[in-house]
Amino acid sequence: MTTAEQCADPAPVPQKDHWLAVTAVAFGTFLLVTAEQLPIGLLTSVRSALSVSEGTAGLMVTVPSLVAAVSAPLVPVLVRGLDRRVLLLALMALMTLANVATAAAPDFAVLVASRVLVGVAIGGFWAVASGLAVRLVATGNVPRATAVIFGGVGAANVFGVPLGTLLGELTGWRVAFASMSALALVVLAALLAVLPPLAASQAVRPRLLAAQLRNPGVRAGIAATALVVFGHFSAYTYVSPALQQLSGIDERYVAPLLFGFGAAGLIGNFVAGAALSRHVHRSVLVITLSLAAAMPLFLLLGRMAAGGAVLLIVWGLAYGGVSVGLQTWMIKAAPQAVEAASALWVAVFNLSIGLGALAGGVMVDALSLRGVLWLGGACALAAGLAVWSDRANAGLR
Repeated sequence: MTTAEQCADPAPVPQKDHWLAVTAVAFGTFLLVTAEQLPIGLLTSVRSALSVSEGTAGLMVTVPSLVAAVSAPLVPVLVRGLDRRVLLLALMALMTLANVATAAAPDFAVLVASRVLVGVAIGGFWAVASGLAVRLVATGNVPRATAVIFGGVGAANVFGVPLGTLLGELTGWRVAFASMSALALVVLAALLAVLPPLAASQAVRPRLLAAQLRNPGVRAGIAATALVVFGHFSAYTYVSPALQQLSGIDERYVAPLLFGFGAAGLIGNFVAGAALSRHVHRSVLVITLSLAAAMPLFLLLGRMAAGGAVLLIVWGLAYGGVSVGLQTWMIKAAPQAVEAASALWVAVFNLSIGLGALAGGVMVDALSLRGVLWLGGACALAAGLAVWSDRANAGLR
């Protein structure tokens, strides 16, 4: 790394570990993922109440994902040297207001506009929070703190989205979104109470973002992220019909199995966090290759209910390590430009979610469910090759 931007001083190592702040940020990630994915469980209710088609209602999920992909690199550029504590507080306040607007939306156009604001909050918050561990704990504790922050993702899948969906079914979808606003207000108060000042170590400019792509480690991490997330969502979006049609699992057992997938992912997140503290390159390689095996094996070993259930749990364990693994990779690859590298990573991650789900739908319609499992496995294998290709720098990580 030779440019001035790449050689800028990294953020100072904190004098003490701020574990309460790490926990508060983890609650923030829990809220973000829950708010982003909650419409999946409330799609039918919203569609009926606002008289739109199912495809149109799906914009509640697509729009914030795409907006988050754009806002992740854009927000840090626009705020320049603003204290990151102030930025996180402002974004959480925006999330609070956005969910109020969603809950009170008189029509679908207003609702989608409120989801645009949700996307801005998600992208901006993730761009800062994903690499925040280096600012809150000592160097040796960074992988563990990163795992705690990303534990909010797994907790949202296991608890947040199902409980929010249940609340919506019992009390109405507007109450469910209003509860997201209340939760965002609680997180805002927690961040205000425990987050220390976080002066920007360097302003994120477009030139600094572009400079990261000249870093071989960042390029490998971005490529692996795009491939593995695209492949996962192209297949996982259709995991429910796959379990029923390929594994012969009765529909009433699908929800418990998906809960098991989320729980396995939460475990995988912390297992990966422990492994990453010892060897980042090897850990990320194992994660990607495990996914490359789990998805296509559905076609061989998942033809019976027991095999399908076991493979789903293995899939969950492996995917649970993706976020913490690849974010740790980016931190190690760009230690002097963590926020810029993280912003690119978050943008690619969110874009790959939307594109993966879209590609999966096209493939299911054109070919079959088997096609998306092959696609997911092939993408994960390609991600593993991207990780392996950077083995020359593995000793640095």
